[in-house]
Amino acid sequence: MNASTNIQIIKDTKGKPTFAVIPYAEYLSLTKNRAPTIPNAVVGKVVNKDMTPIRAWREHLGLTQSEVAQRLWISQSAYAQQEAKGNLRKATREKIAEALGIEPEQLAI
Repeated sequence: MNASTNIQIIKDTKGKPTFAVIPYAEYLSLTKNRAPTIPNAVVGKVVNKDMTPIRAWREHLGLTQSEVAQRLWISQSAYAQQEAKGNLRKATREKIAEALGIEPEQLAI
């Protein structure tokens, strides 16, 4: 058995285990193939309010269309058109994801 022995348990003031500290290499191996997550609030906006994933993410992050458009070096109206489309080219999705600070896979709802 290859159980790690280099683990530190951090307890709260009542002695209850609160955090576990593991070696960084072990952390990387645990998170290596993990898909990026999508917050429930974003999924809810897409499903319940019929928003595009791009708009749902933008609103979730508290950004305006103008702010995202500036990050993309395009006009607000050009961004609004992209945000309203249901399906965008892969390259466009990747640029918007970068402007939002998320992974392109997180726009695939």
